[in-house]
Amino acid sequence: MKTRQGASIRKLGLFLGCTLCLHAQTPVALGTAGSFGVLAASTVTNTGPTVVSGNLGVSPGSAVTGFPPGTVTGTIYTLVGSLAGTAQNDLTAAYLDAQGRACPGPALPGDIGGKVFLPGVYCNATSVGITGTVTLNGNGDPNAVFIFQIGSTLTTAASNSNVNLVGGAQASNVFWQVGSSATLGTNTIFNGIILAQSSITLTTGAVFNGRALARTGAVTLDSNLMTNPNTSPPASVPAPPSLILVMAGLAVATLYLNRERLLARFRRT
Repeated sequence: MKTRQGASIRKLGLFLGCTLCLHAQTPVALGTAGSFGVLAASTVTNTGPTVVSGNLGVSPGSAVTGFPPGTVTGTIYTLVGSLAGTAQNDLTAAYLDAQGRACPGPALPGDIGGKVFLPGVYCNATSVGITGTVTLNGNGDPNAVFIFQIGSTLTTAASNSNVNLVGGAQASNVFWQVGSSATLGTNTIFNGIILAQSSITLTTGAVFNGRALARTGAVTLDSNLMTNPNTSPPASVPAPPSLILVMAGLAVATLYLNRERLLARFRRT
């Protein structure tokens, strides 16, 4: 009896532990890169009245064109010895962190438009497109983390594509790790932080609530509105509702499986 009870508890603990692995991710730490709305390695090029919230940086390059007519609410930094150089180092660490998170699978489809995702890590070894609306549901947890690992390119090929956040999901906790380049189509509404190995392109009218951070290439802008979500963690992070439910369930299951032992003690007293 004790053997069966012990095995049942171990199986339950394994199941609940896997559930936590899927959902209880910590945010990717951006370091100084978190102060940049746009960060590139070679150049930043802009056309039209783009607005970038936060800093704009290029390192090791120094070429920044199109400001004005574009505007930056923070400071423009260039070259290795500036804050942009430090931010590029922090971006590398963040990129490797996001890339290295365990992905439980199955692989993402080639187009995730029309899909709904709960917090967790998702991956596709090649390319991912967004046609229409993809919904990220925080499930009531404002600290919910979403990490998308994309081996090659991320493209919102269709005009007016949308990354929609519901259920308390925050753009500052959505990370798109892209192995090559990301392109946001015309009038796309996009949420999250793009960590691209190469380049990032925002086409005409794309609205971006996040950060465009490119490790080795350029960032190209065209009449975009770029807001800069807060990435500072709250002073105290409450336990996610899923964690509370899991721990409560484990406690109840343990009591149930040990009921005979508890009853025997009660009879002796």
